[in-house]
Amino acid sequence: MSDPTPHHVGVTVSDLDRAVAFYTETFDLRVSAEFAVGGEAFADAVAVEDATADFAHLVADGDETVVELVAYDPEGEQTDDAVLNRPGAIHLGLSVDDVPAFYRGLDDDVETLSEPRTTESGTTILFVRDPEGNLIEVLDA
Repeated sequence: MSDPTPHHVGVTVSDLDRAVAFYTETFDLRVSAEFAVGGEAFADAVAVEDATADFAHLVADGDETVVELVAYDPEGEQTDDAVLNRPGAIHLGLSVDDVPAFYRGLDDDVETLSEPRTTESGTTILFVRDPEGNLIEVLDA
């Protein structure tokens, strides 16, 4: 068996175009691939009857990790609001050079959990929500 290496972080969305616009405009990620997947093998693999999905792979310059945005058909029920201390909660972490400057540059409609805060470890963090309510941790590079 080969050693596993990180490939992507998947984020399920209901409006792929809106999500792509948010991640490319807010985080300067670029679209590296767009594709659709369907068929029996896919539906079986994701355990969703008759599933098809549209995908967008986003990357940052100089980084190999992919942010995979995926919109399913049929679309499932919206999950409860993401709360970080719930077992099973997930978030995407993206680093920036200057968290306070990033915060000041956010569009007014981007929801944050708080202003940037420096933790006991010395890391400055900020949590924002994408248009679907998914949590993104923005932290010092």
